Amino acid sequence: MGHYKLDMGEEPEEPYTLIAIHCSEEAYKVAYLMNQHLNTRFKRRRVDIDFPSEGMMVTFPIFDFMDEFNYSQYYLVANKCSIAEAGLQSSGGLFSEIGSEKDHFLLPELKKVDYLLKIYSDFETVPLQSLISQINNIDQIVSAYVVETANIKSKNNLIFD
Repeated sequence: MGHYKLDMGEEPEEPYTLIAIHCSEEAYKVAYLMNQHLNTRFKRRRVDIDFPSEGMMVTFPIFDFMDEFNYSQYYLVANKCSIAEAGLQSSGGLFSEIGSEKDHFLLPELKKVDYLLKIYSDFETVPLQSLISQINNIDQIVSAYVVETANIKSKNNLIFD
């Protein structure tokens, strides 16, 4: 009797564009600024993105916007999450708490990026150069540019649904 092998291979990826954003503002303020300047309506999701890391849950805030006119879905997510870890250290006779912050990244390959804008569009109706130019014109944003997704090893962290 013959043996059959089922080769699942890799699932075909849905086409999306990833834009890296450098900005020191909080996530809610970045979403607000983009709503003001780009005519979008980003809203924070009820549930953030959670990843287990070193025995604790790391949470990344996510905002989304559905452009029904252009059949596009936008996701704005923080790439960096700082967690304060409390520790005890002996200091003479009494114990005192020493706190340290540890950074966790959604995409560890892009440690210098503060926010990621993932754009999923069926028909590639989003004018990228115009969008990046509009993002770069926001005073609080330092820079924005397209990221090549082929070099990203942790692509699974970009699955938000």
